[in-house]
Amino acid sequence: MNTIVKCQKSDYAILAGIWERSVRATHDFLTENDIESIRQALIPDYFPNVDIYGLSAGGSIVGFIGLSGNKIEMLFIDADKIGFGYGSALMAFAMNRGATLVDVNEQNPAALEFYKSKGFKIIRRDETDEAGRPFPILHLSR
Repeated sequence: MNTIVKCQKSDYAILAGIWERSVRATHDFLTENDIESIRQALIPDYFPNVDIYGLSAGGSIVGFIGLSGNKIEMLFIDADKIGFGYGSALMAFAMNRGATLVDVNEQNPAALEFYKSKGFKIIRRDETDEAGRPFPILHLSR
C-alpha cells in the first residue's frame, strides 16, 4: 500500500539520496560540480524551507514533493522507481492541496511533458536558474 507522509528532519538523508539518484538519471545537463554544489545545499538550505511529503511504497520512501504555498518547489522519484505512477500520485496530492505553480529545467523535456500532462502551461522563461547557473528555467501554471 502506498501512503503519502509529511517528512521530518530525520528523513533528510534518505531524501538527499533519492534526489541524487533521480537527478543523475534525469538531469544529464548537470556537471558533477553542479550536482555536488546543489547536493551540499539540500539539507541546510532547500529542505527546511519547504513542506516535504514522501510517498512510501512497501515501507520505504520512493519519492518526494516539496511544497511552498501554492508552488511545487521540488519533485523527485528514486531512479529505479520512475514510471510507476509515483510522480502522478504526488502531483495529485499537491494539486489537491492547491498547487498551481511549478518550475522546470528547460533541458529536462521529460519533466516538462509530465507537468504539461497534468494541465500546466508555460507562462515565463528565465535564462538562468535561481543560483545564476546557465540552465534556463520554465515557469508553469495551471
